[in-house]
Amino acid sequence: MKIPFHKPCINEDEIKSVTDCLAAGWLTSGSRTAAFEEEFKNYIGSRHAIAVNSATAGLHLSLIAAGCAEGDEVIIPAMTHAATAEVVRYLNARPVFVDIERDTHCMDVSKIEEKITGRTRAIIPVHYAGQPCDLDEILSIARKHGLRVIEDAAHSLPAWYRERKIGTIGDITCFSFYATKTLTTGEGGMICTDDDDWARRMRVLRLHGISRDAWDRRNSSRLWQYDVIEAGFKYNMTDIAAAIGAQQLKKLELLWEERKRIAGRYAAAFRGRDEFIPYRIRPDRISSWHLYPVDLNLEMLSIGRDELIEEMGARGVDLSVHFIPLYEFSYYKRLGYSGLGLDNCAWVFKRTVSLPIFPGMTDGEADYVIENLLDIAGKRKK
Repeated sequence: MKIPFHKPCINEDEIKSVTDCLAAGWLTSGSRTAAFEEEFKNYIGSRHAIAVNSATAGLHLSLIAAGCAEGDEVIIPAMTHAATAEVVRYLNARPVFVDIERDTHCMDVSKIEEKITGRTRAIIPVHYAGQPCDLDEILSIARKHGLRVIEDAAHSLPAWYRERKIGTIGDITCFSFYATKTLTTGEGGMICTDDDDWARRMRVLRLHGISRDAWDRRNSSRLWQYDVIEAGFKYNMTDIAAAIGAQQLKKLELLWEERKRIAGRYAAAFRGRDEFIPYRIRPDRISSWHLYPVDLNLEMLSIGRDELIEEMGARGVDLSVHFIPLYEFSYYKRLGYSGLGLDNCAWVFKRTVSLPIFPGMTDGEADYVIENLLDIAGKRKK
């Protein structure tokens, strides 16, 4: 049996929506993008939803809207995707790494205040694997120090924190529609905020800083006329991507239920097995289950993380690792970053693997993953 790490759930609904878009003849940002934004903000419950071509673009625009600039500092978890830190560097600002929790892999809020300086402008919590961070505590720290909270919710659609939907809590929230996400447009993202001024500026910045995009100008007698208000970016979403996203949004919670089903099967299988350290979901939050991470109890095993991944690959199962700590990368080493004081990141990185979890994955496929993991762990138990 061959089980990929991920497989997108695309059917005739998405295909027809794309072909309808192609037949209509308007391919870039237009009516479908605007409609997708409206449907998405209504689903989330935010005042604004701004469609962009990636969550990375969303985070970049969010930092600009929140007033971050050259020389500022932005607090982020040390174990996250490269995008969370690189958007800070786009502004010639400095990402400040905070350690994570061993059980949730989310930012350790007890370590945040010691990292705040007079240059700190924002905190970017990352909702790891789909589980929300300790947002109330993070927001309390941010308000105390006059900081903005920009949620990296690339993993967290849909997710809830203390009965509030992610996308309605922080100052700005950025979602990802990358190929592996619960809702995919292939590439894409959405920014949610309740701030009118920020939303207005981010809409301008996402398309070259132009005052009126082509869709707005389409019925004008002076189609060619527009103003450039400030230097912007090419971050807009196409109608082709929005056509896919609109169909995915209609079945979002069904896709999420599929992920929950697989996560439940994994959790039951690994419960009570001392070769593994179960991933913990706190009782006051609900995960999107974008990822299913498992930590290896290396003290009980004679096999390491990398060798386990290779053995599972030889048996036809693709595993992954989320994530390599940022201080391990050459770029950040050149900037003087190290893992000193980030002990939980180092502990988790040595142990963590992400298991396949995707809509359409059968119980038989999940059981095959489980059986092979347990077989390898049983044979390599100390």
